[in-house]
Amino acid sequence: MASYSLREMMAIAAARIIRDNDIVFCGTGISMLAAMAAKHINAPHSIIFFETGAIDSKLLELPLAVGDSRVMHGASVNGGLADAFATMQHQWWGSRVIGIMGAAQIDRFGNINTTVIGDYHNPRTRLPGSGGSCDVASFVGRTVIFMKHQKRKFVETLDYITSPGWIDGPEGRKRAGLPGGGPEKVISDLGVMGFDGATREMYLEGCYPGIAPREVTNRTGFKMDISRVSRIEPPTEEELRVLRTVCDPHGLILETPEQ
Repeated sequence: MASYSLREMMAIAAARIIRDNDIVFCGTGISMLAAMAAKHINAPHSIIFFETGAIDSKLLELPLAVGDSRVMHGASVNGGLADAFATMQHQWWGSRVIGIMGAAQIDRFGNINTTVIGDYHNPRTRLPGSGGSCDVASFVGRTVIFMKHQKRKFVETLDYITSPGWIDGPEGRKRAGLPGGGPEKVISDLGVMGFDGATREMYLEGCYPGIAPREVTNRTGFKMDISRVSRIEPPTEEELRVLRTVCDPHGLILETPEQ
């Protein structure tokens, strides 16, 4: 079995979730890498777009950020912010979008915080804020969230709700007037979490090779169901080849030090 890093495992785990013909809304960093890997490996007809207005980008090189001009190369539409968000919120197109995001905190229902750690008016840490994440979480058909697995990140109660997940259970989004959708998966550096179809609570779906379910629960700040856990297959040699030599040959994401 080829050796691989946890960051490579996370990127491949997310890429495997993306289906052919999905419309993928992604931001800077590992989410962009996962979308690019999916397009080269298992979802060649997926459509990648960015909040800066590039829709159906070809991505011959991994951009440094969503504002990098390389996101526009070969795109079907080179528009602006309004075009991107109109696509995401469209009644039909939006339901086909899978949004890939990151967060500082997440709770059992997939609500996320990217605004502040501590009291809002006297915070320990002020974070970047929503950007487009609240719109993504509110309107697209499916969301996938990247997280580092730590108790201070997987919390019982968020310090601030920036973007809605399932809010407080199965009827939470409906009561809030939100369309269908909601979080589908959480990709951490330990495994993949899903959300129960009845309760909408997070559960452990799969662990990476060498990771025990107990390690996941020890690093989670709320009770998590581990009764359905399975082993996630490691990246294949072909998946790693594409990730390293096609998607990120310069190590822009894969070789970035962990935070």
